[in-house]
Amino acid sequence: MNTTDQLQPRSKYSEKWQERFAFFDAHGAPNAPGFKEALMKLPFKNKVRVNANIIAFFFGPIYLFVLGLWKKNLTMIAILLTMNILLEIVYALTDFAYAKQLNFAVGFGMNTLYLFITNYAYYLQEVKGEQGWNPFKGMRW
Repeated sequence: MNTTDQLQPRSKYSEKWQERFAFFDAHGAPNAPGFKEALMKLPFKNKVRVNANIIAFFFGPIYLFVLGLWKKNLTMIAILLTMNILLEIVYALTDFAYAKQLNFAVGFGMNTLYLFITNYAYYLQEVKGEQGWNPFKGMRW
């Protein structure tokens, strides 16, 4: 280790998070005008790294609590529970033949939402200091 390594402060974030934060700093939120064009210019691996979070896809509710995004996570869990209750009411009132498949699709859809919202939500908390209840803030739909 040379002296220049000792003088430069090391970030508490991994290289992946530093890259994501730098991209959001440079191009704004996913719904910002130049975000999509800048994202398309990146190599495929970097596009996926900035735009999606694979860990959040598989472990969304747990991972958001680990990251400290508990407000956004509680909102997502409330959305999921509401959807499941409504679907169960529909299943009870009708003889819906594809309940298992629809439940799978809803679960997959929620996992996909976690996949796309996590990176920017964590950026808002760590860099901007914003910890709100809206998990979709700044997202493009």
